[in-house]
Amino acid sequence: MEIIEWKSLLTPYEYAVEELKVKFKNIRNELKGGGEYSPIEFVTGRVKKVASIISKAKRLGVAMDEIEEKIEDIAGIRIMCQFVEDIYTVTSLIRSRNDMEVVYEKDYINNYKESGYRSYHVIIKYPIQTAAGSKDILAEIQIRTLAMNFWATIEHSLRYKYDHFMPEDIAKRLRRAADAAFLLDQEMSEIREEIMKAQVMFEMRSTTTRDILDSIQELYRVGEDELAVSFQKEFDNIGGFEDLNTMIKLKKAIDNALKGIRKN
Repeated sequence: MEIIEWKSLLTPYEYAVEELKVKFKNIRNELKGGGEYSPIEFVTGRVKKVASIISKAKRLGVAMDEIEEKIEDIAGIRIMCQFVEDIYTVTSLIRSRNDMEVVYEKDYINNYKESGYRSYHVIIKYPIQTAAGSKDILAEIQIRTLAMNFWATIEHSLRYKYDHFMPEDIAKRLRRAADAAFLLDQEMSEIREEIMKAQVMFEMRSTTTRDILDSIQELYRVGEDELAVSFQKEFDNIGGFEDLNTMIKLKKAIDNALKGIRKN
């Protein structure tokens, strides 16, 4: 097609990015809400700019009427993880889903680029519902650690500053920085279990605290002020919210009190 209606072409990709962001964020929230460790730290997404699409098509020798079939990252999702191990957990999760199809994968962690770039890319085919009907589009999911993402963000900015022709001294420094970032990831992996346990405990304390305060407020709403004050005092006496077992017992006691009130 010689004349491209870019808005019409890109709209399904915009829908896909929004849907995929919500799906991966929901996985994270569901795990954390259930007191489990989430391999997903946070999720971002974007649709490639028209100028970038045209530039990439020219660089790869892709004809304008082949853009949707041959440029795989018009829709891009980025999933950040805390640990390298989490990257492969997320990759397995993507493979197991029936609402997207994995086309192929690129492991730039075990096979990192000469520049020092490390990340894991999964190209998927994703069905999107539009006003004109169902449409399968290609999308790229990049999965990386926070350290990898920090390095890649800096490298991307410099690459565009120098129009892809980076001075060798800067390129060497970036490669050293990439190695340092990966060393940090390896060090964090050594204490991964301890970090995960601490984070899960923190999430459980936060969730239990919220539930207790919500339940105390409900006691006030149903007119049980004296009972609410009593439970609030117990809650206030839990030193620094460190004693999770005591908090859980208090939550159960309040829940039982509310059940009894509701029955009456």
